[in-house]
Order: sequence, then C-alpha cells, then structure tokens
Amino acid sequence: MIIAVSGTPGVGKTTVSKLLAQELGYEYVSIKELAEKTGSGEKVGDEIEIDIEKLEGFIRKKFKGKNVILDSHLSHLLPVDLVVILRLSPYLLLKRLQERGYKKEKLSENLEAELVDVCLIEALEEHKHVIEVDTTDKTPEEVVNEIINLMEKGIKKRVGIVDWSESYEKIMPYLRR
Repeated sequence: MIIAVSGTPGVGKTTVSKLLAQELGYEYVSIKELAEKTGSGEKVGDEIEIDIEKLEGFIRKKFKGKNVILDSHLSHLLPVDLVVILRLSPYLLLKRLQERGYKKEKLSENLEAELVDVCLIEALEEHKHVIEVDTTDKTPEEVVNEIINLMEKGIKKRVGIVDWSESYEKIMPYLRR
C-alpha cells in the first residue's frame, strides 16, 4: 500500500511520516529527495520545483506492490492508495513557520493554504480515499496512533473535521492584502 502524508508546510508531515513508516514497517520516502535523485525536481532559488508527471511514472514503477509512506506537501497529487492530510491550527502554524524563518510572502501563502483547505481539496479532487487528521495539541505519536486506528477500522474517507473560520481574526494581519 502506498500512503501519502500531505498537508501545508509546518503541520508535522515529516515527523509523522517517519513514525508511521516505522510503526507500520513501511519504507519512508521523502518526495523532495526522490525528485532530486530521479531528476524530477529542479532547484529554483531555495526550493525544488517538482515535475509531478515525471515523478508519477517513477512511483508507479518503483513502488508498485510495496508498502511505502510518501512525505510531501505534494504527495497527495501522486498515484497512491490512501492520502492522509495533516491539519494544524493556523495560529500554531504561524508560530512554527515564524520559528523556521519563513519570509512574509511565504508565511502568508502557507497560512492561507491551511485556512482554505488547499491540500485537502486537491486530495479530494484526485483520490477517493482521504483521511483528514487534526494535529493541533497532539503529539506525533498520538497522530500516528489515530491514523493507524482509522486504518484498522477500515475507514478510507474522513474529511471536514476542522474549521479554522474562528482563526481568521488572529491570522488576518499575516495574510497578503
């Protein structure tokens, strides 16, 4: 089974992906690193622009029939069996991204993406098996246990569990105008 762990930068994808892979006995794959290794990504400034179509073909061949966790804010756009979208309170996300030194434009872009469910909506447009998990006030271990429990119960779709509309007032000063 190929599982994509996706969400806005800063929600905890890498930590959760590595723990989930360890708990399930799956292979952990960073999409950023895979794109660099396979020539599916091009460095532009500080970022890697990933050619999703090129990477899709590689993933279909390389991971067919394998148990893999794909970690990236773009992994929900790839051919996978299950998408896990991690969510985080925009206010906590703001703090994490500020600690990482995100510039105002990038900070605004990512806060807005979390507020309006960008990764979740894209995942639902591409896949029928999508599980949304709120990571707010949970340890990575609690998040992983929640994902595993949902999988064990056979739940393949759980969305609409967060509503960040009350966060707009606090976050508005950080959004582009």
